[in-house]
Amino acid sequence: MSNLESTTDIAPASERLTVEAPGALPARILYLLSRYPAVSHTFFLNEIRELRKRGFTVDVASINQPDRSRSAMLAVEAEEAERTFYIKSKGAVHASAVAAKTLFFRPGVFFRGLKAALSLGQWDARAATYALFYFAEALILGDWMRSHDHRHLHIHFCGPVATVGMLASMAWGFSYSLTVHGPDEFYDVEKFYLRQKIERAKFVVCISDFCRSQLMRIASPEHWDKMHVARLGVDLEVFSPVRPLSNSVGRMEILCVGRLVPSKGQLILLRACAILHAKGCPIQVRLVGDGPDRKHLEAFAKQEELPVFFEGARTHDETRQLLGEADIFALASFAEGVPVALMEAMAMEVPCVSTAIAGIPELIRDGLDGLLVPASSAEVLAAALERLVEDLQLRRSIGLAGRKRVREFYNLPENMKVLASVLRDNAPNNV
Repeated sequence: MSNLESTTDIAPASERLTVEAPGALPARILYLLSRYPAVSHTFFLNEIRELRKRGFTVDVASINQPDRSRSAMLAVEAEEAERTFYIKSKGAVHASAVAAKTLFFRPGVFFRGLKAALSLGQWDARAATYALFYFAEALILGDWMRSHDHRHLHIHFCGPVATVGMLASMAWGFSYSLTVHGPDEFYDVEKFYLRQKIERAKFVVCISDFCRSQLMRIASPEHWDKMHVARLGVDLEVFSPVRPLSNSVGRMEILCVGRLVPSKGQLILLRACAILHAKGCPIQVRLVGDGPDRKHLEAFAKQEELPVFFEGARTHDETRQLLGEADIFALASFAEGVPVALMEAMAMEVPCVSTAIAGIPELIRDGLDGLLVPASSAEVLAAALERLVEDLQLRRSIGLAGRKRVREFYNLPENMKVLASVLRDNAPNNV
């Protein structure tokens, strides 16, 4: 079977849009996020700002404080931080005060939430302890929502942040919806209470067809119709080519952007590059991101005498500048949703190599918009990288096709029309 026949295709954004009704009432919605702003989740910021451009009033609640000080943020991020409600910001004293107030004035809310939390923990002492912490956060969230007249909550990711949102909904009686990315919750459905979260949600936004298929796998068919695909995207005016591809003088640079964690597969990438380096292939590797695997990766690079530059965590603008200097972008992930980092590289016409897992084949058609390899195979990844290093015309054709693919299917402003329509059509009127 050819690559074209074996890959998943999707309708262009222009064929998937729901027209926003002229003169529609402005919508109010509260986003619940785990950490906002965050270097690794810039798409939160982009999505929220795009919705506001479309007439939504979007407030944000975040479980955790930002991952940087205000002084280290861009102006727009600092502005967002100032207007965000941080659930953990006031500590145990505030949590106790809210719990006491709720118990005294709204005992029904308190005991509904407590019962729901204890039912999650069941007979597991550790899970029950975590559930009680989530219950405390849910009370704070619900109390703030009530005081600000919010009646619907939209949650990104299905981990602990969604547990807090679901408990708040069960206690206080408002509705919630989810944007599901995966993949972690797909691997441990019970740990993340994924079935309960999906079935209790008013509606669910999936970032890919693969994502929706995984939810259909675990949820009863009666809930399938409330699952909507709204793809992520990038702004092609921000992520545009900065230089034409040419034969590099000296080493060709392979760039990888992602947290340094096992699931991102950076060790497989370095093993593949070590194979090429041993053959005399003129390459160097640049890793953008930080995480627990950094020491292990540094030790491997030193052992193999492999030219690897560890950039650490970088801002969005800094990462874009590094993309403009890269010859090849590689992501050897074992587990993903649909990586925005790949979309950004493709938008800048940097030829990409990644793994044929999860939703990535919806973004990249092997041999057309990029090269796809099996996850875990350093040898096959090395062969794909070598093809790109040696074939300028292949790099050029894949780079051009990659940007075209993003323009047609992962264009942020266009895809935001889809999300805006889903929210308008399904979220309760919060005005």
